[in-house]
Amino acid sequence: MAAGSRQTVDYLSIAGVVLSLLAVIGGNMLEGGHTDSLFQLTAFIIVFGGTLGATLVQTPRKVFVHGLRRVKWVFLPPKIERNETLKKINHWSRTVRKDGLLGLQNIAAKEPDKFAKKGLELLVDGNEPEVIRKILEIEIDSSARSEMNAARVYEAMGGYSPTIGIIGAVMGLIHVMNNLADPAALGPGIAVAFVATIYGVGLANFFFLPMASKLKTIAGDLTQYQEMLLDGVVSIAEGENPLAIASKLEGYLI
Repeated sequence: MAAGSRQTVDYLSIAGVVLSLLAVIGGNMLEGGHTDSLFQLTAFIIVFGGTLGATLVQTPRKVFVHGLRRVKWVFLPPKIERNETLKKINHWSRTVRKDGLLGLQNIAAKEPDKFAKKGLELLVDGNEPEVIRKILEIEIDSSARSEMNAARVYEAMGGYSPTIGIIGAVMGLIHVMNNLADPAALGPGIAVAFVATIYGVGLANFFFLPMASKLKTIAGDLTQYQEMLLDGVVSIAEGENPLAIASKLEGYLI
């Protein structure tokens, strides 16, 4: 869709990730801890691998793949310009007033947004307003469901991650208990135990859950954008005055 074709860097998301990591690492250093103690490959494999595995069991392949593709939206969200959309719809309505519905034929052919293009094609084909509304509503519902499912992939990972972290902690403690006679093995085992917990809780609250919330917000914005287009296209089909259409759609700009 055109709303998603132009993207701008979300510097707040980048700053949030950097600040979260700096807060943990910096706090550890202020307490006299060593940075190396926070990097345990074994703990990471247990937590991330276990979280990913559990999510794969829960999620259909199509949904999981779509969720992976939406990672970039956290840092490069689609640019949705409602003011530009309002101007575009106003141009369509004035074109119809001047040249009739067939005047939209060339506009539809050049429209990069698939949803808007479909709406214009339905207009050009002379469909009734209610038919256009029903078709586009199905499109909106399908798109919204798909994007929300993508967000739920990371929501699921955020739910599993802390629990897998606890599993990693228990595994580390078991290793410690099995090596009580070997003092040299106690330190690494305890480190894995506590670091696994940090990884589990940290991945959930610094990455997975915030990513899920961001994707849900973007999905809501896209749905509202599509609803704005739907109302505009249906209003044109109903023969409403361009000024009346613009006045109606201004509510989406709030």
